[in-house]
Amino acid sequence: MNRTVAIHSLGCKVNSYEAESMEQLLKQAGYTIVPFDENITADIYIINTCSVTNIADRKSRQMLHKSKKINPDAIVVAAGCYVNADTKKAAEDNAVDIVLGNNCKINIVEALENYYKDKNNSEMVVDFKEKQEYEELKLDEVSTHTRAYIKIQDGCNQFCSYCIIPYTRGRIRSRDIDEIEEEVTKLVSKGFKEVVLTGIHLTSYGVDNNKGSLLEVIMRLDKIEGLQRIRLGSLEPRVITEEFAKTLSSSKKICPHFHLSLQSGCDTVLKRMNRKYTTQEYYDKCCILRKYFNNPAITTDVIVGFPQETEEEFEATKVFLEKVHFYEMHIFKYSRRKGTVADRMEGQVDEKVKTQRSAILLELENKMSKEYRQQHIGKTEEVLIEEIVSENGKDYFMGFTPDYIRVKIACDTALDNSEYINTIKKVYMKELSDDGIVVTGIFEC
Repeated sequence: MNRTVAIHSLGCKVNSYEAESMEQLLKQAGYTIVPFDENITADIYIINTCSVTNIADRKSRQMLHKSKKINPDAIVVAAGCYVNADTKKAAEDNAVDIVLGNNCKINIVEALENYYKDKNNSEMVVDFKEKQEYEELKLDEVSTHTRAYIKIQDGCNQFCSYCIIPYTRGRIRSRDIDEIEEEVTKLVSKGFKEVVLTGIHLTSYGVDNNKGSLLEVIMRLDKIEGLQRIRLGSLEPRVITEEFAKTLSSSKKICPHFHLSLQSGCDTVLKRMNRKYTTQEYYDKCCILRKYFNNPAITTDVIVGFPQETEEEFEATKVFLEKVHFYEMHIFKYSRRKGTVADRMEGQVDEKVKTQRSAILLELENKMSKEYRQQHIGKTEEVLIEEIVSENGKDYFMGFTPDYIRVKIACDTALDNSEYINTIKKVYMKELSDDGIVVTGIFEC
């Protein structure tokens, strides 16, 4: 019987990787993958859930119920973090037929087959209180055309006071370095030019098994013929050392784009968050990167309105952000998460205050981001062409520079457009677009 499956993934790039891995396993088992679309009825719906905030939990539940509404007779699978955060609640949801926790996604085919045989056999959830091995999901192909996200690590041991992830993903587990190299080699042989290394806590790669370090993984991939770009996911500041930065700078494949998680620019708030660095230590790491890379793109995450955050603490954060002068910042209003230390803290900040502080930092982010992009105007950059987009009746090539500046180039009708996708071209950076977010350019002849 040819059964159809629709998959919808919420949350991070690790979740996206795992969703594509499940899709690959299902295809190999004879299932047909269809788009997750209200107008297309599937036999099976898999919602790869997120639980990083209470809002993420709610969105996960909404998508589970939406699936059952599209086809009441379908099998609905709740997979991932929401399941591990509250297995009982997920299992008791009338919209859910199968619950599949993290580290069990590799068993998706088995879970479905067991359910078809016995509908009481509907739960696969790992207890992360016990030590777990890395779940060997892998990809031979990905849905994107030019950039492949590669999961190399899972779990987290940090226990930041606002975060539920160590409870939903378990302790750190690292993927075998040979497996990583093999997967990337296969993807490069199929034409992928760029890989992005991802993990729940990427910086911790290798800490659990002493089989290597993140730097060793990167330099092993650097030797793969045909791979042109290596981009790194979110990093903790502690990984940035003189040796790390100097070694990376020796490679022509490393993208000078570093996402260093910050969360607050005030030491007292960082301490309440249980972050394991000070603002001075963080700033020193940025200086190391700028020592070995020419004007690298440094991006970050910031939480506003953390419990007990005063006006003085918020102002200290704002001053620190200006001092570092980030390329981009992702600004989040603190969201209480049941089961975390921060949820039980006194001094929860009013939602209106969070919104005001968020608006101030978003304005700062927009200003600093434009200033960084402006520095590239008049220069020639290498752009990996990813797609063709249409705006106001005109077609443009769209792609990214190594430091992750989005660039659009007008299409010449004389060009064979398909030949330009997934190629790296030298582009003259002409001007900022009207919103200042995209740089427009022209091919350098």
